[in-house]
Amino acid sequence: MTQFAENRLLQVLLAPVVSEKATFAGEKNEQIVFRVVKDATKAEIKAAIELLFKVKVEGVQVLNVKGKTKRFGRFSGTRKGWKKAYISLVPGQEIDLTAAQ
Repeated sequence: MTQFAENRLLQVLLAPVVSEKATFAGEKNEQIVFRVVKDATKAEIKAAIELLFKVKVEGVQVLNVKGKTKRFGRFSGTRKGWKKAYISLVPGQEIDLTAAQ
């Protein structure tokens, strides 16, 4: 596995995604969903999770979320797209996102 700069890894994860779909994925598939920077790779995301939370990652699935088209009066625009990562941990490990650190 290649080594990544620690500064880069600290910037890869933006926030956990809290939605009904993300909660369902967590309960059914034992996955955690994070919003990540647009140019992050699967290897970078895996290394960042392992560095920040001290857990072993089994797999990473990523997808690009397209920005929605919105209107303001007669003007039309588009919100920015973003990248979402579904993280699968090794069985027996978990991340507690509600704990204050």
